[in-house]
Amino acid sequence: MRRLSFLIKPASSRCNLRCRYCFYEDVSDKREKKSYGVMSDETAEKLIRAACEESGKGGELHFAFQGGEPTLAGLDFFRRFVLSAENCAQGRQRVSFSIQTNGTLLDDAWAAFFKEKRLLVGLSVDGDRGLHDLNRVDANGKGSWSDAVRALRCLQKYEVDVNLLCVVTGSCARHPQQVYGALKRLGVRYLQFIPCLDPIGEERGREKFSLTPEAYGSFLCRLFDAWYDDWKNGRYCSIRQFDDYVHLLTGGEVSACTASGHCGRYLVVEADGGLYPCDFYVLDPWRLGTVGEEPLASVIGGQTERRFLAEGERRPDGCRDCRWFPICRGGCKRDWIQREGETVNYFCAAYRAFFAHSITRLQEIAAAELEYAGR
Repeated sequence: MRRLSFLIKPASSRCNLRCRYCFYEDVSDKREKKSYGVMSDETAEKLIRAACEESGKGGELHFAFQGGEPTLAGLDFFRRFVLSAENCAQGRQRVSFSIQTNGTLLDDAWAAFFKEKRLLVGLSVDGDRGLHDLNRVDANGKGSWSDAVRALRCLQKYEVDVNLLCVVTGSCARHPQQVYGALKRLGVRYLQFIPCLDPIGEERGREKFSLTPEAYGSFLCRLFDAWYDDWKNGRYCSIRQFDDYVHLLTGGEVSACTASGHCGRYLVVEADGGLYPCDFYVLDPWRLGTVGEEPLASVIGGQTERRFLAEGERRPDGCRDCRWFPICRGGCKRDWIQREGETVNYFCAAYRAFFAHSITRLQEIAAAELEYAGR
């Protein structure tokens, strides 16, 4: 009996937008093969059967779809995939699904399907129209804000569960309350804020969209102030990162691998069935195997994944002696850089500033959570 999570790229790196900061465009450019096309039904069946077998009776399976833009695989692909997974599980495993999308292709048919099958939808929205359209553009350079909001209204009409995901760029970081307020006004109370990534192997902070540690630290502090004010006044809004910090203080579980202190919470599945240990490392050297060619157990416990996990366990120099380590956990290894012969988290200064700014109030919220749970 196991709990397994898969992040599936049904349309590989294909996307109908050209977001200026897209990390997967950068990742796929560095592979021998940039795009693996659309996942075949045969590959999907192999994945589903292998997942059910490895999870075992009483296990849990979660299939998340991402891209590129996953909806380019077509609605019929998702209908067949979900039906096949439900039939394979047949009550032996609990199966759930989610999707992260730019929303531009969504319509009533998609929304009705998401509602029927209870898919959690993550919709990418970078704050208000001006900030969103600055980077989230199509092939002609046209902003996608209107399409994203249209998709959201359609999802809300069908009462689909929706999270909003905002990529924090340098421009976004200068307007935390503006961004927070804009997302709340869209009528969603489950938000994620993800710091943008610079291209792999390049010096951090050189791109127009780059996020510096100083800007990120200021953003987190000011965003937290607004979030705490909402909590204090009975207007709670979920921000995944802050929720995870509270859960760590209460001894609970966290949802993001960056807060867990280790990698390996899921497997990425590319459209050709290739398996990888992390969404940020879907690169040829980190290919673990191919669905259907070997049992998942041998992939999960294989030499390449063990090496990847071991690298993620090392933590940057100085972390273990830092007062914030029990709650920071060293962050994501994609942000670890070499500086003066040491491994450091690029955003270390941001996290130090944030925790010093917020710890008393985080502890206050954690204490309230524990008190409520004990009633």
